Amino acid sequence: MSDTRPDGDGRAGSGEPGAGLGNAVRRRRRALDLTLAAVAERSGLSVPFLSQIENERARPSMRSLQRIADGLRTTAVELLAASSAADRSVDVVRAKDDSGLATDTGVRPLVRGSHQMHALEFTGPHHADREFLHGNDELMYVADGAAEVEADGRTFRLERGDTLYLTGGVRHRWRAVGPDTRVLLVSVSGHGPGS
Repeated sequence: MSDTRPDGDGRAGSGEPGAGLGNAVRRRRRALDLTLAAVAERSGLSVPFLSQIENERARPSMRSLQRIADGLRTTAVELLAASSAADRSVDVVRAKDDSGLATDTGVRPLVRGSHQMHALEFTGPHHADREFLHGNDELMYVADGAAEVEADGRTFRLERGDTLYLTGGVRHRWRAVGPDTRVLLVSVSGHGPGS
C-alpha cells in the first residue's frame, strides 16, 4: 500500500507541523492554574522566554522543554504528544517534519499525538546529566554509534544494533559516546489524557 496523498505527507491538513508545542505548554500551565512567573521559578527559565514559547515565537531545546515539563509536573514527551492533534490509527512521520523544537536540538518525535507508545530519536551528543525514572517500560535501540547507560547500579555500553530494555521504575541516565550516535527510545505509557 502506498501513500497517495498529493503532498506525500500521510497526514490530514493539521496546519503547520509542530506549531502546537507552545499551545500545549500554555494549556498545561493553565490547567494547573499557574502563572508564567510560577513556571519560570519552577523551571529556572525566564518569563519572557516562556512567553515566547507559548506564543510560538521561540522553540525550546530538549533540555529547556524538560525543565518546563518538570515545572508543569509532566514530561517532555507528554508535552510533545499534547502538541499534536495526530491521534490517528495510521500516521506517517517524515524525516523532514517539523518537531516544534529548536532545530539544533538533535531530538525528533517519531510518534505524534497521545498514544500508549512514545518514541524519540536522539542524534548527536547527549549527556548523562539528567536521571530518568519512568512509570512504564522503555526500550533503547542504538541505530548508529554507541551509548553508555547507567541503570540499576551498573553501566552498560551499547554499540550499533544493541538494545536495552528497562522495566518501569528503574532509575537511569544515558549519554552518547560519539558525535555520530543515533539512539531510538521507545516507551509505553497510559493511553490518552489523564491516564
